[in-house]
Amino acid sequence: MSQKVFRVLVLNPGSTSTKAAVYDDTKEIANITLRYQPEKLIEFKGILAQKQFRTDDVIKMLRENDISLESLDAVVGRGGLVKPIASGTYLINERMIEDLSSDSALVHASALGGLIAVVIAGKCNIPAYIVDPIVVDELEPYARLSGIPEIERRSVFHALNSKAVARHCAQELGISYEDGRFIVTHMGGGITVGAHRHGRVIDVNDAVSGDGAFTPERSGSVPLVPLVEMCFSGKYTQAQIEGEIIGKGGVRAYLDTTDMIAVEEMINNGDKHAALVFDAMAYQVAKQIGAMFAALEGKCNAIILTGGLAYSKLFTGLIKRRVGQFAPIHIIPGEEEMLALAEGGLRVLKGESKAATYE
Repeated sequence: MSQKVFRVLVLNPGSTSTKAAVYDDTKEIANITLRYQPEKLIEFKGILAQKQFRTDDVIKMLRENDISLESLDAVVGRGGLVKPIASGTYLINERMIEDLSSDSALVHASALGGLIAVVIAGKCNIPAYIVDPIVVDELEPYARLSGIPEIERRSVFHALNSKAVARHCAQELGISYEDGRFIVTHMGGGITVGAHRHGRVIDVNDAVSGDGAFTPERSGSVPLVPLVEMCFSGKYTQAQIEGEIIGKGGVRAYLDTTDMIAVEEMINNGDKHAALVFDAMAYQVAKQIGAMFAALEGKCNAIILTGGLAYSKLFTGLIKRRVGQFAPIHIIPGEEEMLALAEGGLRVLKGESKAATYE
């Protein structure tokens, strides 16, 4: 394996920002978030039209940090809504570029991660990769059955950060990620709880479709017959129902806020309803962890709590009280997406793994 220090540019576009960072191996040497006013982006006809504008901004950022394109060994972009694929680092090829440029992928700005990466990599004849997009799909066949043949359970989750924190936890435990069993709970605006077995996520809730625990802004799983009755009551449009599930559900529906720091302040000021909602969300997360413990047949090296909500000692404490007897709990707050992207590229550059082919 090579001992060379590799320089990697990492790109993670969001709806109104582009996060960019440069690593020499795992040492961060530059990190900046390029933010855009919504009115500026309105000038462009869709996300794809923003590609050159955002690319120019990234190159300008590199120049301002005295980083030449010629010094880069690879560019790694955030993967977008491509077709379901196995976990890994993928060399961006023509087929992926085509899929990243499709209408379905361009629903979210993350598609620009791969598209911009290809442009910059092409300027200096180096490889461009994506790593563990949210559509990573390693579900066991029995985990796909929903009970209604027309509806198949999907794997859509925080794959990048979940895989990264599981790898780091495994390293702390002195084992390889591929040899361990972990339950990784990513807790933010959406909450996903995955069962990681021997390097594969064999089951996970689809938070985008309303599956799992309720969250600061999502309803989570609800009794279906009452939901069907709402749909056919004539009081709601399809968009309104979908809004109740994603965006206006969960804590927002009960407390009219998604700010969990504000909710904790409400609790500290004696708001019993806020305390109930907060505890109920932790309770539902704990139940989801219990479900993944069953998916792992009761064998688990560690339960990992990550994401923004993992900063809350009150919230993590409510979860630990309910599932702490299952396995040791490791709290890794926030997200490590930029480093995870760099590490994914580095594993290929250093010969520790091979780049997968997108087909």
